Amino acid sequence: MRDMVWMYAAVIFLLSEAWRVDAAVSSNAAFNLGSGANLTCGNKTWNKMMFVVWTIEMKSMKPCVISSDSGRSDDHCKDGKSLRNTSRNLSYLHIPNFSERDVGVYKCNSVYSGGNDHYVIHVDIIAPPKISAYLEPMGSEMTAVCKAERGKPAANISWSHMGNILTVETNSSDGYITVESRLELLEGMDTANLSCAIRHPYWEREKLLVLPLKYEKGYFPWLYVIIVVIVVILAGSLFFAIKKLITLRRCRQSVTPPSKSPPVGNLPLDDVEEVEPYASYVQRVNSIYNSSADLFT
Repeated sequence: MRDMVWMYAAVIFLLSEAWRVDAAVSSNAAFNLGSGANLTCGNKTWNKMMFVVWTIEMKSMKPCVISSDSGRSDDHCKDGKSLRNTSRNLSYLHIPNFSERDVGVYKCNSVYSGGNDHYVIHVDIIAPPKISAYLEPMGSEMTAVCKAERGKPAANISWSHMGNILTVETNSSDGYITVESRLELLEGMDTANLSCAIRHPYWEREKLLVLPLKYEKGYFPWLYVIIVVIVVILAGSLFFAIKKLITLRRCRQSVTPPSKSPPVGNLPLDDVEEVEPYASYVQRVNSIYNSSADLFT
């Protein structure tokens, strides 16, 4: 296959010298993320073409070649791209499920009877941004913010209300663009139906984001602070109450019920000592009684 590619290159060089080929045609193309992309190399049908060679230079991989000669195709890219023909037998390069990895420079050389064509196509991606809109306190005033993050190309933002508007674009290292537009809401400004419209080539229609009504001066941030504090206090009280209830139940289960009093014969030594003085007294009384009884007998 490598020898065949060199042969193609030699043929193109010889034909260019013989027919004085015009300069390469340079163009730009962009395709939606996830769509199928088709690139053409001239308008000659296969019955007039000798062969076509696509040299592709992408950021994600080394340069590779896809070629076709009399209906026979050779693919060195091995990433799903393929050469196809239309119903009118026109050749084109098909890119399935277009993604960031397919961005690059596509060079095409086609040779046909009577001449050749040379095209250089700079291919880029159209990626939709992530959009959001919200109110943001700025000291004693409020600011409406509308944002389109990481789009390609940059999105366009417009407001339903006139005012002091500041729009900033930020470019990332990989070429994606974030657009942020800020509308200052002045005191007494009518903010009913406040919205921002975002337009991007990826969408057929613009996206409309409606913002909440402006809160009273100084009220917006404190409202949420109070709510959060109340929720935290209630949650903490409930947690400690449940923990205390569980502890009490465990204590009750660990206490054994009191046993019945043992009989006198089984009294402990302390109880026996307390009874002994009474027993001695009874013994002395009985001895006196016995002595008196002996006198009368």
